Amino acid sequence: MPTPTPATSRVAIVTGANHGIGAATARRLAAEGAAVLVSYLRVDDPPDPGTPSRYRSERARSGSEVVAEIIGSGGRAAGLEVDLSEAGAAAHLFDQAESEFGPVTILINNASGWIADTFTPATSDRLGRSIRRVSPETIDRQFAVDARGAALLITEFAARHAAHDLSWGRIVGLSSGGPNGFPEEVSYGAAKAALENYTMSAAYELADRGITANVVHPPVTDTGWVTDEVRRAVEARADLIHVATPEEVAGVIGYLVSEDAQLITGNVIHLR
Repeated sequence: MPTPTPATSRVAIVTGANHGIGAATARRLAAEGAAVLVSYLRVDDPPDPGTPSRYRSERARSGSEVVAEIIGSGGRAAGLEVDLSEAGAAAHLFDQAESEFGPVTILINNASGWIADTFTPATSDRLGRSIRRVSPETIDRQFAVDARGAALLITEFAARHAAHDLSWGRIVGLSSGGPNGFPEEVSYGAAKAALENYTMSAAYELADRGITANVVHPPVTDTGWVTDEVRRAVEARADLIHVATPEEVAGVIGYLVSEDAQLITGNVIHLR
C-alpha cells in the first residue's frame, strides 16, 4: 500500500489556473495544505457577440492574482506563465515547482487550447457564438495543449516521481464532449478524448508507483461564458441537471487527490 502523504508536504501543479475551474482547484488544494504552482497562459480573445465580455476578461487574467489570493489566505503558491504547446514546457513547469516547493505529487491537467470549430459552413453556433471551420490551426492548437501537452506533463510527472523514489501521487485531467463527439466544438472534443485515453493508460502503467489517475468530466460550468440562454438550454435537457460553479467541480478534484480516494483510479467521472 502506498505510503500516506501528509497534506502539507504535497506539491501540486495546476494548469490553466488563472481562472475558472483551474483557479478554484488551485485555491482548494492550497486550502487543504498543498503547495501549488499556478500554471497559466493569458489569452486575448477578440470580442464576440455571443460571448460575455466577462469570459474574455477571465481568460486574459494573470495567474498572479490567484497566487496572491492563496498567499493572502495563508497558503503556499507560485505562478508561472507557460504555453504548453511549446517544447520543454513540461520540464520547465516541474523545474519551477521543485525549485519553489519540492517534488511534485499532484498533477491537474486542466489547461485547454480551446477554439470552437465545425465541419459545416456555419459561422456561429446555436448560442450565437463565433465558430470556425475545422483547419490545421484549430486542430493543432487544441491537440498541442489538451492532448500532447497533457501527455508530456504526465510523462514528466512519472519520470520525476521515479527519480525521487516517491510512493504516492495523483493525476486528474479535465474533459468534455463524449463518445458521440462534440458538435460545434469538434476538435476540442477530439483532443479531450485523447487526454482521457492518455490518463487511463497512466492509471494502469503507474499504479505500482502508488499513483492514481482519473478524469473529471464537469457539467456545464459557469466560468464566465454562461448566459441566460445557456441556462435555459440546460433546463430544457433531461441529461443536464444544473449549471455548476468552478468551486463545485474543484471539490470533486480535491477529493480525488485525497487519501480517501486511493482506490479510485482509471475512471472518467461524469458530474451532473
